[in-house]
Amino acid sequence: MTTGPLAGRTIVVTRPRAQAAPLAKMIAAGGGNALLFPLLEIAPAGDTAALTSAAGRLADYSLAVFVSPNAVAHALPLLLADRPWPAHLQPLAVGPGTVRALAEEGVPNCLAPADRFDSEGLLALPELVAERVAGRRVAIFRGDGGRELLADTLRERGAIVDCITCYRRSGPAAGFDQLLDAWRDARLDAIVVSSSEGLRYLVDGLSAEGRDFLRQTPLFVPHERIAGIARELGLNRVELTEAADSGLIQGLLAYNWSA
Repeated sequence: MTTGPLAGRTIVVTRPRAQAAPLAKMIAAGGGNALLFPLLEIAPAGDTAALTSAAGRLADYSLAVFVSPNAVAHALPLLLADRPWPAHLQPLAVGPGTVRALAEEGVPNCLAPADRFDSEGLLALPELVAERVAGRRVAIFRGDGGRELLADTLRERGAIVDCITCYRRSGPAAGFDQLLDAWRDARLDAIVVSSSEGLRYLVDGLSAEGRDFLRQTPLFVPHERIAGIARELGLNRVELTEAADSGLIQGLLAYNWSA
């Protein structure tokens, strides 16, 4: 018989499939069952001209920002195909998962926020104040769309910024029957959502019945911005956790499931 704080609980993990395994393992270690249901599908950018151009002049940049592990996975193979990482080029990442992804690919000494894993946290680093970035070239490796805060703020601080799209995102490839079936069978206890874009795909893609189920289901999110969007969408059982997988699992383990 499975034991642990999450015994008998099915938790939906909605991270992109390539990033879902660590949290799923933590849930299993707590006795729970992780149901993988990626809300974002990740694919290479349709046009790689900008990435190819950036690779050819990588040494011209002073700072290189990777917004996610997906950016690392889709940018580095081309960036490092014919050259080593330039010794003077400082890598930066939004969160610890991206730092690990860079280190695994041989790019060490990455700078990242200590606690707030978003653009605001990155912009608060001493290395990105106006006096340090003015006149320097910055490459931001990212997916299509997304927030412009990081690029716009760095430009306001005097940096020369190139935003390089290296992957594209889309909604779930599968329908939502898997979730509906689990809800109908009373075997879906919580959902973890780590992307505001993914949350919108979830709400928009569900039927009226599904949205009713969703409103009754605890929703664990690692960022206040996602929590605010969830409430705007009419979801009130929102559990705001600390950041990253470590924060999410702490929130899941501490939750009062009998309430």
